[in-house]
Amino acid sequence: MAARFRPSAPHTSAASSVAASQGQWGRAWEVDWFSLASVLFLLLFAPFIVYFFIMACDQYACSLTAPVLDLAAGRVRLSDIWAKTPSLTKEAAQIYALWVSFQVLLYMALPDVCHRFLPGYVGGVQEGAVTPAGVINKYEINGLQAWLITHLLWLANARFLSWFPPTIIFDNWIPLLWCANILGYAVSTFAMIKGYLFPTNARDCKFTGNFFYNYMMGIEFNPRIGKWFDFKLFFNGRPGIVAWTLINLSFAAKQQELHGHVTNSMVLVNVLQAIYVLDFFWNEAWYLKTIDICHDHFGWYLGWGDCVWLPYLYTLQGLYLVYHPVQLAAPHAAGVLLLGLLGYYVFRVANHQKDLFRRTDGRCLIWGRKPKAIACVYTSADGQRHHSKLLASGFWGLARHLNYMAVLLTHRCLRDEHRCASKYGGDWARYTAAVPYRLLPGIF
Repeated sequence: MAARFRPSAPHTSAASSVAASQGQWGRAWEVDWFSLASVLFLLLFAPFIVYFFIMACDQYACSLTAPVLDLAAGRVRLSDIWAKTPSLTKEAAQIYALWVSFQVLLYMALPDVCHRFLPGYVGGVQEGAVTPAGVINKYEINGLQAWLITHLLWLANARFLSWFPPTIIFDNWIPLLWCANILGYAVSTFAMIKGYLFPTNARDCKFTGNFFYNYMMGIEFNPRIGKWFDFKLFFNGRPGIVAWTLINLSFAAKQQELHGHVTNSMVLVNVLQAIYVLDFFWNEAWYLKTIDICHDHFGWYLGWGDCVWLPYLYTLQGLYLVYHPVQLAAPHAAGVLLLGLLGYYVFRVANHQKDLFRRTDGRCLIWGRKPKAIACVYTSADGQRHHSKLLASGFWGLARHLNYMAVLLTHRCLRDEHRCASKYGGDWARYTAAVPYRLLPGIF
């Protein structure tokens, strides 16, 4: 499973020391026309997609058809819509700079203490998975601590300190969008330059020879500054996901300000999404074994996506409810709550089954039975052969990615499939034969 040295890599002193072979698994080495077309489409249109959704809420009360119809009928021009769009402000820039700096401080300066007094929580220094070059990185897991400190300060301000209004995020929502875009593009560009000139580990870099693919999908596997500041872990988890629940709280505060009450639908959005965010941080050590950390390189896809796509599109439900305060009937509210909890149950139990199987090396019971598994072998770029097992019991016996519960994750599912096939080869073919469905049993 070794690949020849790629001549498209830059001729830097770091890259010239790369061994003559590297692992094939992980991000792609070569770019086909379909992948390139997808990359160009996202680079060109993803920022406009985010802008369109936010603009539609700001100018058209969240109607997605109204601006299109106005443009088609000639009632407005694009320049008219743009002229009504709030621009970058000094206040928003100060808020965003303070926010990111605060999260960097919590990430770098405060080692985790939560694992010392929270039973079952795994924090502190933890090891990641083996990279394609055979490296095992260490991480400071302190996301739950950062989330708790941030939200305690937010609640203390809302209740006692009054340094800023709870609606501050909503009130600066579009100016903050420009700040998030600036950071997303800046960190993505820096990561690409770093990959060429001074990579953290040259053996874990990949160059396709295509600038756009390298920029979007990333060159470095684990770009770092110093020993502990890991770009992937920080931007995947902070500042976007910590902000997620604060954004929803700010939307709820704005709904209260505008309409005099907070609807049960807004409460449901806050509660159900907070469950997901807390689950993420409670299981941050487990997150080190997921596709984001184990396979994705750090480029625009993660850098801009974590800064802009995640906080601005994943919170659209709350933004809509600011403009349309929906009060659900009790049975409907209960149904939404139960459906959300059911989805979370499948997601959490599926992930728990895989984690239990990994931690015990298969010496456990899943659904009351000894688990089935496919033994497999893969090779890292240092020539070392590694043994692993693919779980084929429990939810993982029904489908290969039953923990993916949204249309957006279908693409992630397919990427995961491609990389696993590259990593495990024939062993992956045996696994797919044992578990034939990707996402929905009997359908897909």
